[in-house]
Amino acid sequence: QVQLVESGGGLVQAGGSLRLSCEASGNIPSINAMGWYRQAPGMQRELVAVISSGGSTKYADSMQGRFTISRDNAKNTVYLQMNSLKPEDTAVYYCNANVWGMDNWGLGTLVTVSS
Repeated sequence: QVQLVESGGGLVQAGGSLRLSCEASGNIPSINAMGWYRQAPGMQRELVAVISSGGSTKYADSMQGRFTISRDNAKNTVYLQMNSLKPEDTAVYYCNANVWGMDNWGLGTLVTVSS
């Protein structure tokens, strides 16, 4: 079994920054892609950013240029640096790790951005 635990969420003012972390543990021989998703109130879950095992990244358009995803393979951890936060970024942020083709999800961490 694989467990993912997110941390780093909280309340920030517009224009501020947060750094989210997600550590994977359990039966993990290797991790393929890792990513961050979010779900805002009344909205469907959407992709924020994905990073491959080789470090290639892609972002949703609304996050491009403001968010940076990174990973530390030795720690089985993925990070999301969020800058220039906007109120519309308010959401529960979930991390994902693909282990041998199977997706694993964390329980999420809440990010609230005030005006």
